[in-house]
Amino acid sequence: MSRSTKWSLFFGICALILGGYAILFLPSEREVKSLGIFLFKLTPFSLAALAIALFDPELFRRFRLTVPLSYLCFAVFFFFYVPKMFFDVAFREADNLYYMTLLIVPCLILAFALIHRMGGGTTGTVLRIAFGMLVLMLSGIEDLAFLTINPHEAGSKYNPIPEVWGWASHMKVRLGHFPSKHEAFAFIGVHVVLALIIAFYHFRWLHPLGRYFGVAELSDGTSDASTSGSTSSGKVSAAS
Repeated sequence: MSRSTKWSLFFGICALILGGYAILFLPSEREVKSLGIFLFKLTPFSLAALAIALFDPELFRRFRLTVPLSYLCFAVFFFFYVPKMFFDVAFREADNLYYMTLLIVPCLILAFALIHRMGGGTTGTVLRIAFGMLVLMLSGIEDLAFLTINPHEAGSKYNPIPEVWGWASHMKVRLGHFPSKHEAFAFIGVHVVLALIIAFYHFRWLHPLGRYFGVAELSDGTSDASTSGSTSSGKVSAAS
């Protein structure tokens, strides 16, 4: 077993323990009460992303896990979340829907990352996908979309866009107060820029850490950038 896979299993076990604790013992609340709880709830996701990114993709193929794990990702969403959502909307006036969505969206992000890794994606690209999407999830874009793409009646609570976003507790714990409309726009913009940096910045200064964890593509002297370059060169050669 490679060093990276050993670290993957370690991070995966830690993610399961902390994630289980957060789900079972922390209050199932919509509002984020404190920055400490906010950061703690992000820890299982971060560990799971590392576990996926460090797992040897060859093992998925060797044990024929690619299709079954893809089915499992789909099943968690369609055979668990969807029935729970329908029940909550029909019989509980959607009291628990927001909390369930807070749980399922990080799982979907991890599913995208896992499928990319099973398809041979590099460790770096998997981490870009996982943490870039997490930043977008935490950006508040969905709050802005709620206000803009839905047909709110003119003069209602949400039309025009409120001057203070008094529901956005995920912004409050980081800003120290509920954001004004323009603060929320700036908050969203900063997160979008950060997601783009995660997507395109080289992060070469992290390569020594990657080698410590046994990342194969770094041990082979390759990286996301060189892999992309090789792929592009191959396409050009094939075309010619």
